[in-house]
Amino acid sequence: MTARPVLLEVQTSAESRRVLYRAKKVATSPLTEILRREGLPLNTRCGQRGLCQACQIELISGRLIHIATGQPLTIQGQAVVVQACQYRPPDAGEVIVRIPPRALLTYEPQVVSDFRINVPQAHDPLWQQTRLTNARWSNPAELAALTAAQLDKIRSVRVAPQLAARTGKGIAVWVTLCFRGDHWLITDVTEQPAPRSLGVALDVGTTTIAALLVDLRDGRVLARAADFNRQMHLGDDVVTRITLCKNDPAMVEQLQRAVVAETINPLISSLCAQAGAPEAGVVALSIAGNTTMLHLLAGVDPTSLGTAPFTPQFLEHRYMASEKIGLVPPAATAHLLAGAAAYIGADLTAGILASGLLYDEGPSLLVDVGTNGEIILKHGSRLLGCATAAGPAFEGARLLSGMRAGDGAISHLRFKTEPAFAIRREVIGGGQPVGLCGSAYIDILGQGRRVGLFNAAGRFDAGRHPGAGELISGGDGYGRTLRVGYAHGKRPLLVSESDVASLLQAKAAIAAGITILLRRLGLQAADIRTLYLAGGFGMHVDVPNAIASGLLPGFVPRQVQVVGNTSLGGAYLSLLEAGVATEIARAAKEIVVVELNLDPDFESCYIDHLGLP
Repeated sequence: MTARPVLLEVQTSAESRRVLYRAKKVATSPLTEILRREGLPLNTRCGQRGLCQACQIELISGRLIHIATGQPLTIQGQAVVVQACQYRPPDAGEVIVRIPPRALLTYEPQVVSDFRINVPQAHDPLWQQTRLTNARWSNPAELAALTAAQLDKIRSVRVAPQLAARTGKGIAVWVTLCFRGDHWLITDVTEQPAPRSLGVALDVGTTTIAALLVDLRDGRVLARAADFNRQMHLGDDVVTRITLCKNDPAMVEQLQRAVVAETINPLISSLCAQAGAPEAGVVALSIAGNTTMLHLLAGVDPTSLGTAPFTPQFLEHRYMASEKIGLVPPAATAHLLAGAAAYIGADLTAGILASGLLYDEGPSLLVDVGTNGEIILKHGSRLLGCATAAGPAFEGARLLSGMRAGDGAISHLRFKTEPAFAIRREVIGGGQPVGLCGSAYIDILGQGRRVGLFNAAGRFDAGRHPGAGELISGGDGYGRTLRVGYAHGKRPLLVSESDVASLLQAKAAIAAGITILLRRLGLQAADIRTLYLAGGFGMHVDVPNAIASGLLPGFVPRQVQVVGNTSLGGAYLSLLEAGVATEIARAAKEIVVVELNLDPDFESCYIDHLGLP
């Protein structure tokens, strides 16, 4: 049976778009999925479970069908507000919906491109030109011998075929050298040097991508740019994207196009425009990211990462022509840095080098808090690593008023108890808040127990501060909630006890991972000389509140060093010193991966950390 078409008209503040939507059989996709495919992704921070108000749109004309009950919702006069994740179009007919700006996932991401580098920097870039004088090209072997003699860093020189035709010249020339992991390749000989050689360092994250444009001659950062990874329009997290590829092999190419053509290439164009430099001047790219992201960027099926024994298709340092994977400019070489395991990727191996943990006497920890909390422990010559399934709570996902860090997000909260209970807020970009991001939730956990707002189990308890009781209610269908402010239109921003439970589960997973690694080497928190707190979340979190919440159990603030986006820092270093990529690959092989799901103590340790200290 051929489905009849549904004409769906979508109105936003910027445009009105008509979409001819034809379901395969019966229209079963929620409006959120349909709009995402049309390039209008909504904020689905609760995972499309109908638990938040982020994807609310207005039905202007026509009717919609409630997915769970099958009941139609028909417009009668005034517009009706609905949760787009809970409704689908009818099997036929015309529908007009309006999307308010707050429901669209178009706000600017708050992406950290700052990092602290704790290791000395040399200058031996991945792409370079060397001037040779009085060189004669009687045969390629002579050129190889001469180059090796002058450049003792070259272990083996492979001469490009086009050089064999150059003979009998005794003039000064410029030789172009490109690093290939274990050797240097001569790719060109010219009479004039390139006017400018540029490199791009990239941190390819599941949610966001950060990029730097670097002058390879002196290491100067010429421009910075960041954006959401367009793969999120197809799936919010790594597991979802792996599952998409498992169910439909064509999704590998589609996800590759989303990250390369729709995200990274526009970022490179933006970088070059900022610096007033031609895109053709980009000759090398250094890319760090988690293992799944690098698989998809390279066009490699990540399905094997989704089921035990979680076997990657590759972990080693890979280099390839940009044109092979669709990057611009096509003549550049892309270097994908080495990772250690399926869930300890190049973002972590790059991070342990840039932070200095790799050379630290220790004992030291690197902790990167995200959807997967990744932890590396260094003690003497030993490196242990693990990844914990923290979930998306610290990115504001699946929380009542949560959102990713960006303009309009409450980034910090302070509870004032004297003379009366009150809440002070900091909003990214200023102005009226839209929601709360992860660092604000850590403030709530860290301070809430201290001031008596929560009991040890994370339940609201306003007994110590009667004034706080005015902010706590039990209505709206969300259980007991704490009102922390208002968004536009007097829409309350709420934190529910269910939110707190999700946050406690996320922080318990990370705290348990830290505890298990320490136990493996007979250490306690007090033994750690430095805890390097990496990533965007770590850059903005209030460290004392992170400790008070139990996220960093048993530590004190003086042990913690915030190092920012060390994944991007490692990619930057590898652009400017070819040996860094080799050193990262060596370190990746030395990391002993601890599978937490196989550790007999992990479950009880996780339960121990579920409460508030």
